[in-house]
Amino acid sequence: MLGRHENRNALEPPPIANSDPEAVEVLRVWASPGHAQQVALRVTWKDPGAWGLLLVDVAEHAAKAYGNEGVNPESVLARIRALFEAEMSSPTGEPQEIAHH
Repeated sequence: MLGRHENRNALEPPPIANSDPEAVEVLRVWASPGHAQQVALRVTWKDPGAWGLLLVDVAEHAAKAYGNEGVNPESVLARIRALFEAEMSSPTGEPQEIAHH
C-alpha cells in the first residue's frame, strides 16, 4: 500500500491470518520505553464480554511465554491479575484517540 511500510519490529501474524479468509485482526499494541502504549482494536463481537475472554487468553499466553524463559507461570498470572485489578480500581491513564496520518 502506498504510504505504508512494514516495521521490522512487528510480530509475525499467526497462521490463521493466512489460512482463514474470515479471520480478522482484533487487537494490536505497540510499546516504547518512556511512551504510553498505543492500541488499535476492532470491535468484532456483539457481546463486549468476549474481550474479557480475550484478555484472559492473552494473560495465559504471556504466562506460557515467561514459563519458556524459566519464570513460574502461576506467579506470572498472579502478577498480571494483581496489576489488572489495581489498574481497574485506580487507572493510571485514560485512553486517547490517535490521529492516523
